[in-house]
Amino acid sequence: MPNSIANNILSQTAQRFLGINNEKVGRSIENVAFGTRINKGSDDVTGLVISESLRSDIRTLRQAERNVNDGISLINVIEGALNVQSNILIRLNELASQSTSSTVGKLERQTLQLEFSVLIEELNRISDTTEFKGRKSIDGSLDSALQISSHISIQIGLDSNIESRINLNEELDLSASNSTELGLADISIATTEDASNAIDVIKDSFNTISKTRGNVGAVQNRLLRILGNLETTIKNLSQAESTIRDADIAEELALLTRNQILSNAAVSMMGQTNFSGQNLLNLLQ
Repeated sequence: MPNSIANNILSQTAQRFLGINNEKVGRSIENVAFGTRINKGSDDVTGLVISESLRSDIRTLRQAERNVNDGISLINVIEGALNVQSNILIRLNELASQSTSSTVGKLERQTLQLEFSVLIEELNRISDTTEFKGRKSIDGSLDSALQISSHISIQIGLDSNIESRINLNEELDLSASNSTELGLADISIATTEDASNAIDVIKDSFNTISKTRGNVGAVQNRLLRILGNLETTIKNLSQAESTIRDADIAEELALLTRNQILSNAAVSMMGQTNFSGQNLLNLLQ
C-alpha cells in the first residue's frame, strides 16, 4: 500500500468498519429490547408479511373465542330459565294430582286453583322477560321459522363463509316457551274432571320442555368443543408467529457482545492509524 499524507486510507477503513459494527450493535440492542428479530420491513420482508398475517388471524380468533363464550352464556341463561319452568310444571302436575282426589274439599280446591293460576302466570313471565344482553331468548326469538335477518348468529371463524358462523335459531329452534305454545293456557284444576285432564296436558308440556333442554344441552356441548378448538388453534398460530418473529435472546446477547468487541477494536484501530503518518514525517527530518 503506498504511503500518503493527504489521505489516511487506514483511518478511513477503520471508520467504515466502526460504522458497520456500531450499526450491528444498535440492531442487537433493538432486538433484545423489543424481544423480536423483525421490527421493521427491512429486517425480513417475507417474515414480516407472514407474521403480520398470523397476527391478524390470532386477533380474529381471539374475538371468535369471546363470541363463543357469549354464546355459551346465552345458552346458560336459556337453560336456567327452562329449568325453572320445568320445576313449575312439576309443581303444576302435583297440584293437578292433588285436585283430582275426591277427598279434596271445595275451599281446598279453590286454593289449589289459585296457586295453579299463579304458577302459569309466572311461567309466562319467565318466557317474556328472559333475555341476554337485551335480546330475549325463550319468547320465540330463537325460532328457526323467523326471517333470517332476525336470527342470532355467532361468528367463530376467519371469514364470512357459512362454516364460520353458528346460527342459533337453526341450532336451537326454540319456539315460545309459554302457556299458549305448551298447551297450558286453557287448563284448570277447578274440578276433579278438569284436574284429571290437566295431568295429561302437563305431562306433554313437561316432555316438550325436557326435549328442548336436551337440544339446548347438545348445542352447549358443541359450543364448548368449538371453544376448545379455537384455543388450540390460537396456541398453534401464536407458536408459529413466535418462531418467525421473536428473537433468540441468548443468540442476540452473544451477537451484541461480539459486535461491541468489534466496535471497540475499531475505535482502537482508528487511534493507531492516526500515527501512521508520523513515520512519513520522520523521513523528512
